Amino acid sequence: MVQYRKISSQELSRELFQNFIRRQIVTDCWRREKGAWTVKSDPFVDDWSEADYALLLDCLKNTLRSGGFVYGAFTDGCLKGFVSVEPGLFGGEHRYLDLSSIHVSQDMRGRGIGRALFCAAQSWARENGGKKLYISAHSAVESQAFYRAMGCEEAKLYHQGHVAAEPYDCQLECPL
Repeated sequence: MVQYRKISSQELSRELFQNFIRRQIVTDCWRREKGAWTVKSDPFVDDWSEADYALLLDCLKNTLRSGGFVYGAFTDGCLKGFVSVEPGLFGGEHRYLDLSSIHVSQDMRGRGIGRALFCAAQSWARENGGKKLYISAHSAVESQAFYRAMGCEEAKLYHQGHVAAEPYDCQLECPL
């Protein structure tokens, strides 16, 4: 049975992720070419190094320190999914709040965990003055199918910092 709860900064350590499998085998990705979206073959394996985990932990701790939201899915006491939302509104009238991460362990995908985490992020964002979630999202076809199923669409206003950091990501928004 999956249990959902907020994650505290005291819990944020490498040990929390010892049973979390980031691995994603990607074959096709969405790419924007000449003003239109198209699916392109771009096979690779997405996984996290120890340096990536260290950066993730720093980011999640900062999210909590600044008043943001970090929420997890656990089975048998092991982290199997998490989501984070940054606290600062941006985008003027769009009133975006940044969904900075959402990941489900490879061994638990397809069981509704991502949907539950996304809905928790939406609720938190709504309660904290957001009008829309902003997502700089992985361009893998499977990832984009999830976001579309959650009601996301291409962002009306691109966050240039996200575009510069991850030029192959799809910039999305989701009304709350």
